[in-house]
Amino acid sequence: MKRSFQKQPNIVLIGFMGTGKSSVGKRLSAQLRMRYVDIDTVIERQSQRPITDIFDEDGEEVFRQLETEAVNKVSNYANYVISTGGGVVLRETNVSRLKENGVVFCLTATPEEIFKRVSHHTHRPLLQTPDAMNTIRTMLAERNPYYAKADYMINTTGKSFDEIISRIKGIFYRDALRRKSPNKKRA
Repeated sequence: MKRSFQKQPNIVLIGFMGTGKSSVGKRLSAQLRMRYVDIDTVIERQSQRPITDIFDEDGEEVFRQLETEAVNKVSNYANYVISTGGGVVLRETNVSRLKENGVVFCLTATPEEIFKRVSHHTHRPLLQTPDAMNTIRTMLAERNPYYAKADYMINTTGKSFDEIISRIKGIFYRDALRRKSPNKKRA
């Protein structure tokens, strides 16, 4: 997909829950002096309800529609680090919209690492099952083809925030140089 950004592009972080999108996003935005927005926070503010209540009371489909509305809003932003929910990729239009003015990074981790990171969280509605590890594996298998549509994949397993951020920054700056020099070939 050839993109010509009309404004300062965003850095978009997608990936499964527990891969570090919010934690990395906040730190990355501070280092790059970019604004930060979390799509789940946008949804909670607009609906004036926590994500868990939306899932419990209205179901996943209503949540996904609210998520798409939030994506449409933030995809018009410029010079932001945008963190998404893990299921944002389930609607292809979401990723397409985010790519219009953003470089999309998918943060990944092993199922074991994800389980370790999220097992103590009670606000993960999709993991409220008797066998959370199996749920993680199943959901990853379903979502991995969608995550693969990101511009870049970054494995966060065993990596520090500094290592992850350094990798994203290096790729983002290299990508920016390519945008300024369209005649150069991709490495």
